[in-house]
Amino acid sequence: MRSPNEIWEALGDIDEEEATHVLTRLFSMYEELLTLGGETEETNRFFQNLNNAIDLTQECNLNRR
Repeated sequence: MRSPNEIWEALGDIDEEEATHVLTRLFSMYEELLTLGGETEETNRFFQNLNNAIDLTQECNLNRR
């Protein structure tokens, strides 16, 4: 398994289309975990963190306008 630093570097090396695919795939993996195992601390934390990242990004975009 890659270290967090290696993963960070790999994310920097992919193009925008691939980044969208990675995000979509990550979302679907956690959605499947949620469907198969019900709500867990891990799935709740993932979706909460994802929601926070979306909110922060939208706030940042609004502040730039």
